[in-house]
Amino acid sequence: MGGKILVTGGTGYIGSHTVVQLIVAGFSVVLFDNLSNSSRSVLDRIVKLTGKHPTFIKSDIRDRAALQNMFKNHSISSVIHFAGLKAAVESEAHPLKYYDSNVSGSVVLFEKMARADVQTVVFSSSATVYGDPGYEQYREDTPLAPINFYGRAKLIVEDILQNIKKSQPYWGIALLRYFNPVGAHVSGMISEVPSGVPNNLMPFIAQVAVRKRTKLSVFGGDYTTPDCTGRRDYIHVEDLAAGHLATLNRLIDSDDDSLITVNLGTSLPYRVLERVRALETASGKLVHYKL
Repeated sequence: MGGKILVTGGTGYIGSHTVVQLIVAGFSVVLFDNLSNSSRSVLDRIVKLTGKHPTFIKSDIRDRAALQNMFKNHSISSVIHFAGLKAAVESEAHPLKYYDSNVSGSVVLFEKMARADVQTVVFSSSATVYGDPGYEQYREDTPLAPINFYGRAKLIVEDILQNIKKSQPYWGIALLRYFNPVGAHVSGMISEVPSGVPNNLMPFIAQVAVRKRTKLSVFGGDYTTPDCTGRRDYIHVEDLAAGHLATLNRLIDSDDDSLITVNLGTSLPYRVLERVRALETASGKLVHYKL
């Protein structure tokens, strides 16, 4: 498979870290991103980190003409699909926006892949497809019951890919359900820098530490944990990127036609205030918070 790897959402948080690892591993990469929650400056940082200039196309995956031209002009062999909106709370207020971007956009992408005879895709799904059934740990066979529209949109795309696999078994498909990405590249040159109010804990803590925000609101102080705050599974973004690279290599090298579904996490839960204390220790900055 000597073609290029198309990375949708390639300038985003997880996408950019994955692009760096792909280039270091020897892949040629095409980034396709509308920059709705990222910056073009990420491209310059990718170049500095890798010494390579990946192709970048500023467009939306719902743009059929743009996708068709991209597949026509580039020899794409595989796709890693990150592009999509990702704020669970926002999805509850704007469900149509999320279904349009995350579901309709994915359908357009898969249509154009099929037309271009590209049949290998790694889909960036989410552990939100499991909902909140109260299990201590989540396995790939844990019942799926998303509790917000973001998670439901992810599950719909998973179902679409399952249907494609059933009707066209020669497709190579992987569904990666990951938990809570945190961290940054060891160089510090790429990291999670949301355009608006952070939807994830660690960038919010960091913004409080540098006084961009006055305090962190910690929701829930009555959990059955040592400090009474909720706990979650956090995975370093570099480990997450490595998981995407390993999965892509598996799809490329594998002769079987199974659909791969994998949870990406650590199985090590951390409490909210543990994360706050850890950043305070690492940065020497005080993080104000309120329960």
